[in-house]
Amino acid sequence: MPDLQLLLIQVAFIVIVTKTAGLLVRAIGQPPVVGELAAGILLGPSVFGALAPQLSSTLFPPHSLAFLQTLSQVGLLLFMFMVGLEFQPRRIRRYGHVLFLASHFSMALVFFLCSAVSLFLYPKLSDNRVTYVEFSLFLGVALGVSAFPVLARIIRERGLGKSELGALSIGCAAVDDVTAWFLLASILSLVRSMHSSAPIWWTLAGLALFVIIVLLVIRPLLALILTDKRWKGPYSEIFISLVFVLLLCCAGVTEWLGIHLVFGAFLFGVAVPRKHGISEDLEAKLRPVTEVLLLPILYAVIGLRTSFGLLQNSEMWLYCALLFAVAVAGKAGGVATAARLSGVPLRESAGFGILMNTRGLMELVIAKIGLDVGIINAAVFSMLVLVALVTTGLTSPLLMMVYPRRQFAGEAAEKQGKISTIAANA
Repeated sequence: MPDLQLLLIQVAFIVIVTKTAGLLVRAIGQPPVVGELAAGILLGPSVFGALAPQLSSTLFPPHSLAFLQTLSQVGLLLFMFMVGLEFQPRRIRRYGHVLFLASHFSMALVFFLCSAVSLFLYPKLSDNRVTYVEFSLFLGVALGVSAFPVLARIIRERGLGKSELGALSIGCAAVDDVTAWFLLASILSLVRSMHSSAPIWWTLAGLALFVIIVLLVIRPLLALILTDKRWKGPYSEIFISLVFVLLLCCAGVTEWLGIHLVFGAFLFGVAVPRKHGISEDLEAKLRPVTEVLLLPILYAVIGLRTSFGLLQNSEMWLYCALLFAVAVAGKAGGVATAARLSGVPLRESAGFGILMNTRGLMELVIAKIGLDVGIINAAVFSMLVLVALVTTGLTSPLLMMVYPRRQFAGEAAEKQGKISTIAANA
């Protein structure tokens, strides 16, 4: 049985520390999520555990972590549902060719670089529980993803919300998210099939059937049922309950298929109707409890499982630097190159690449899944956490260097619609 008094103290302490850190980094021009992620790591063995080991073991005894892990899974479920709700197909249709070229070229470049460095890293950082292909593909997904929610917050805080650069980045991040989660689902199917009696074709067939049912059956039915009058009428609570029941069922199905519950939550978020303000209403209802209470617990759980003490020699730090170089060169370099080849101006291409190099919580979620299912070990997990934190923290200062506010204000009127024209003619 959980020690409820200890659990309440843990949650209160985590929320206070993470939110305080978020406010502090906001004062220096960073998005709050950077501070919250950093605070989660500070609560782990690398800092809090090293500076105050007795207090750390008293506040976070090993037997209590399972309950925090359960709460973090609930937060992860709701977070991925909200990511799906924020997915806007019209953003993809608007820029078409430019988005797909930038997203898939950068993703392909990351996978190529990961396959190359994995020839060196796999024998040193993995074992025979996973194959070289699984290891390198997983690194490709983890390092190739962009943090859609963090990216949206940076764009909003930098005043780029109505700019072509902002719209282009949001659209490309949406394509990245869909691509990354489908690739991750396939990799998890491959890995788990090796330790299951069910063949991989059964899992993949079940996944394909699930996607078809959600997008071609559940989505139209929801659009038919959830009219404006019903959604905002006296029976609104019933329909909200219906949405949450379907969310839990979709997450349960993908977990049962041997993939992960986050994929079902994300896909159902994509399937929720966009008309009548339904997705906005759901997001507004979920965001406070998710961002204020549940996500800080997820940050803390990730931090408690992160130990930079595992990177105890220069060789391990070299491996970490190699992963960082692959992440930046593949994502930022790939996106900027693809955008420039599509005719996007040089400054916008550079800004586009910098924004897409934001990983934030998305990479941490993927890394946590990889650690949970045994694709990566604790050392690689710690490396990926560090890469996610550093690349996210670098986004705002690099963007201000390449695309300062005064530059944006001076060029906004002149270049308004230029990228749209390029995308339309591509």
